[in-house]
Amino acid sequence: MKIGLFIPCYVDAVFPEVGVATYKLLRHLGLDVEYPLDQTCCGQPMANAGFESQAVPLAEKFEQKFRRFDYIVAPSVSCTAFVRINYPRLLKGKHECETAKKAMDVVEFLHDVVKVNLPLGKFPHKVSLHNSCHGVRELGLSSPSEQNVPRFNKIKDLLQLVEGIEVVEPERPDECCGFGGMFAVEETAVSAQMGRDKIERHMQTGAEYVTGPDCSCLMHMAGVARKQNLMIEFKHVVEILAAGL
Repeated sequence: MKIGLFIPCYVDAVFPEVGVATYKLLRHLGLDVEYPLDQTCCGQPMANAGFESQAVPLAEKFEQKFRRFDYIVAPSVSCTAFVRINYPRLLKGKHECETAKKAMDVVEFLHDVVKVNLPLGKFPHKVSLHNSCHGVRELGLSSPSEQNVPRFNKIKDLLQLVEGIEVVEPERPDECCGFGGMFAVEETAVSAQMGRDKIERHMQTGAEYVTGPDCSCLMHMAGVARKQNLMIEFKHVVEILAAGL
């Protein structure tokens, strides 16, 4: 199978190490991965800000660049969810949207398609797991706590393949961290307080690190933690899975 690696703009600009780790991990697993150099934003920021029509040309470009791949894999639950859920509607009437059904977050791809069950990297630390909202309720990476369904967590399943790691979860394991894209800009005080509350719960676990599947949530919490001089670090889950490979 041919995999197109999609690295969202904020990952490319602020967290390039996450993109590198994703590529390294996929190649380590013997997968055929290609990174189209002329890729660009998926259009989520424009749509979230209320300018959805400006996201349409970006959706069309994404469709042109990635439609030839069997799977489109990205280290970002929010961008993946935007492509999967919104592209069919944005491109309706223009042509059939092929990329929406192929787009997958790297966690669900490794868990559901590759079905990784071999040891991965080494990370001898206590890690608190952050379940991002898009991942829980739009991509199904873990079970929503508000639903009476059997408990599962695909992120935790993969982390258990890492040597030396201890994975814990905070109280209210899938409560929002307060980022929410434009919400953090338009409701700054509420967003910051939600971030402080979430970090406090992560720190109560005694973890050295917080990990999760979306850099935007980790970025928000890391900024709040720095302002409070809190001794806790943040790493994208794919960085931990690839550590030491």
